[in-house]
Amino acid sequence: MDLSKIKTLIDFVGRSNITELTVTEKDVTVRIFRTSPSQEAAAEQEAGSTTNPAQDAGADMPSRPEKTYAVKAPVFGVLHRTPAPGEPPFVAIGDEVEEGQTLFIIEAMKVFNTIAAPRAGRITHLTETEDGEVETGDLLAEIG
Repeated sequence: MDLSKIKTLIDFVGRSNITELTVTEKDVTVRIFRTSPSQEAAAEQEAGSTTNPAQDAGADMPSRPEKTYAVKAPVFGVLHRTPAPGEPPFVAIGDEVEEGQTLFIIEAMKVFNTIAAPRAGRITHLTETEDGEVETGDLLAEIG
């Protein structure tokens, strides 16, 4: 792959909502990714945030874990909750997941991006979107 093609790919990622692009040509693979400072700050803030429903809605609410970790869409695209049509979803509410386990696939420009669990835990929330578009930053799941 020549440098002009690589520069074109870098410019494309810079102008678009894509945060990561991997292109393979012959025996050369180029991976381009970017993270804006606001995305990094939001991710750090979310990782450190805690929720306490007892303070928000009263003590008679069912207890939720003190910390939940939000799994947000890293790119704009079509969200797939199953590995293939007609197959069961990767995860369901209440499932225990391991760190790195596939939760979703987001299809963006014919590139399939796997969304993995950032940590181990129990799925406490899942998006209702199925084979529909999601925006960068949309909440896909919460892991308690």
